[in-house]
Amino acid sequence: MKKYIIYFGILAVGLLLGWLLFGNSLAKETEHNHDAVTENNQMWTCSMHPQIMQPEAGDCPICGMDLIPAESSSEGLLADQFKLSENAMALANIQTSIVGKGKTEDNTVKLSGKIVENEEANAVQVSYFSGRIERLNVSFTGEEVRKGQLLATIYSPELYAAQQELITAVSLKESQPALYKAVRNKLKLWKLSENQINQIETSGKVKENFPVYATVSGTVSEKLVEQGDYIKQGQPLLKIANLNTVWANFDVYENQIDLFKKGQEISVTTNTYSNKEFKAKVDFIDPVLDTKTRTVKLRAVLNNKQNVFKPGMFVEGKVKGMTSSNEHVLTIPSTAVLWTGERSVVYIKTDPTQPVFEMRIITLGNQIGDNYEVLEGLSIDDEIVTNGTFTVDGAAQLQGKKSMMNKKGGKVMTGHEGHLGMEKNPSANNENHSNMNERIKVSKDFQNQIKVVFNDYIKLKDVLVKDDTNNVMTESKRLLGNLSKVDMKLLKDKEAHGHWMSLEKEIKASARSISNTSNIESQRNHFKHLSSHLISTIQTFGINEKVFVEFCPMVDDNNGAYWLSREEKVINPYFGGAMLTCGEVKQVIE
Repeated sequence: MKKYIIYFGILAVGLLLGWLLFGNSLAKETEHNHDAVTENNQMWTCSMHPQIMQPEAGDCPICGMDLIPAESSSEGLLADQFKLSENAMALANIQTSIVGKGKTEDNTVKLSGKIVENEEANAVQVSYFSGRIERLNVSFTGEEVRKGQLLATIYSPELYAAQQELITAVSLKESQPALYKAVRNKLKLWKLSENQINQIETSGKVKENFPVYATVSGTVSEKLVEQGDYIKQGQPLLKIANLNTVWANFDVYENQIDLFKKGQEISVTTNTYSNKEFKAKVDFIDPVLDTKTRTVKLRAVLNNKQNVFKPGMFVEGKVKGMTSSNEHVLTIPSTAVLWTGERSVVYIKTDPTQPVFEMRIITLGNQIGDNYEVLEGLSIDDEIVTNGTFTVDGAAQLQGKKSMMNKKGGKVMTGHEGHLGMEKNPSANNENHSNMNERIKVSKDFQNQIKVVFNDYIKLKDVLVKDDTNNVMTESKRLLGNLSKVDMKLLKDKEAHGHWMSLEKEIKASARSISNTSNIESQRNHFKHLSSHLISTIQTFGINEKVFVEFCPMVDDNNGAYWLSREEKVINPYFGGAMLTCGEVKQVIE
């Protein structure tokens, strides 16, 4: 019994010693393993591409930047709020402003318009007798004619008979003067002159063909007949426009009508003479509202003796010194506003001490200078994003929050995601890149006009690849010319109209900057901005053609830049022959 007690004692002492020697280290190891698990749960992301999530540090597979630790939680944020890193804020140069009351510095209202003929100066040349056109001396529309010029010769059976009556009446002049006078007056009603009538009377010969002379001077705007046509008395032959003066018709939105009155001075500019302003006065404001476009016509009469303005030409009007009908109104910079087909949105910084943002739908009033009136959606002292708005919107989309094109929130497909999917599965179809953004429905005619601009862009890209600075300037001017031909009247929706005006302004500015420099580096820098705005245009309106959006992370000191292409093969316009294949497809716009 004593022997068993000794054995149990030794065993107990051994267990005690084992616990003392190894128990503490086991606890430390367990604690260490727990820390390792906690550490292993740390995810790493890219400040510029927050959709990248990796379990360890490294480089971003998209732009090559160093990954940073991802925030472990979003505690304290509401469902529609999202947060950006300080690094991302700095890199994207995101700036905010406080909303306040007060007048804008430049109280100028901008209007879009079109040159048309002055209807008061137009004339219709008619035939005063029936017959067949034996010869038409006007060959084409646009031909200049002078008052008294021979326009046509006409064979008229009834005029032939009337001449014979005159010759017979001459012999009865003494015995039946009333009959003689009636026959002469009949010919005068057909606009024969005294000289023509006297010539018939003196010669005693009947003329088969009679001339038609122009009653006014001007430009033939429309031919209504052809040689050989049979015409009736009073039938129009030609429309003649006097273009010494023309009308500039501007569209004024319903909520702007009270800002304008007859006699206001308006400055008119054209793309042809972009550096020259033409002064005019408001001559007429249409009292009837167009129910389709919700606009009225505002008209100014322009002196055109130098033949500067052509009917059909687009113009821009500026009326200065405008004040809103609302005495106290909130205004925000136009750079803060993002447009969709249905609404206008801004991004609010909800926490003054943290980079936390939230999308807000607003209702806009008039555009005054570079600012918009805000009718609903914002309050005084709200802090909104005024620079880098598209970057903030992209971050909202990637984090599944409400955004410009994703008003309900939730994750959306992006070009980056499609690219990552193909890296993991090289056999994946390129359709994964397709654009999931909301498309504004517009007419095919408008899409075709945008497509012409896109074709010019492709030509511009191709000469940039070749470092051909002279042709770069030429192609950018061609793009500007076709951009001016895009007819905004084809956009029936007010929001679509406003969105296009904003994009057109940026495209025009970028293309004009390219055309004004022969430095290839400057041209490529402006081409980067041109590409950005044209991408937004095609995403928004479409051109009924597959377009590839391509990206190179090394452009602009590794900030990266996008461009558009018709083909999947990468041909980089930013480096020319030096790095021709740098880049990859990020998105396919259908």
